[in-house]
Amino acid sequence: MKSIPLLLALAALAGTPVAADAACDDPPAPRVNWIGCDKSKAELRGADLSGAILTRAQLTGADLRGARLSGADLNYADLRQAQLAGALLDKARALGANFNQADLSDALLTQTRMERAQLNGARLDRAQMHEALLYQAELHSASLLNVQLDESNLRQVQLNGADLSGSSLRRANLSGANLEGARLHGVNLEKADLSRAQLFKADFSNANLVNANLGEATLFNTRFDGARLDGSLWIDRRRCRFDSIGECR
Repeated sequence: MKSIPLLLALAALAGTPVAADAACDDPPAPRVNWIGCDKSKAELRGADLSGAILTRAQLTGADLRGARLSGADLNYADLRQAQLAGALLDKARALGANFNQADLSDALLTQTRMERAQLNGARLDRAQMHEALLYQAELHSASLLNVQLDESNLRQVQLNGADLSGSSLRRANLSGANLEGARLHGVNLEKADLSRAQLFKADFSNANLVNANLGEATLFNTRFDGARLDGSLWIDRRRCRFDSIGECR
């Protein structure tokens, strides 16, 4: 009989996901270990999964509304079309996780790590995402209405076609981000970094861009109707006057 370490080594060489310590049959509980477990369409509404290990877990279509996932490890988990409205995901780790078409409206994502995560077509309306880390995340056509994203890291994020109307991104880092065709009506971008961002056909109508950095950003058919540009650093590195509304003067 082969030893357990040898079996694990052979499985790893074959490319088979290994979850040696996972207990997929364990009930939901804080710090439960569901590494690589299949929980597709699971009924987990309101469950306490604080600090749970859900690395590479299959949670497609799972009902996690109001669930507690604070500090959980969701790295590379599959949460496509999952229901996460009102869930607590603060300080969770979800690097490379797939949230495509998921509902994260009203969720708490403060200081959550979602680098290179996929959130295409996801709904994040009214989510609290203060200091969230979304480096190189994909949010194509996502809905982010009235989201709190102050001081978040959105460097090189893909937000083309996304709707961020009414959201707050004060001091957010959007350097190198793709905002092509994005709607940013009334967004608060005070002191935000939009340097080298792609802003083709983006709509910043009535946005607050006071003291924002747009150095070397790419503009084409970009709208700034009624937008405040007081003290902003413009694409050509000149400083906008403090009476600049709708255009940099």
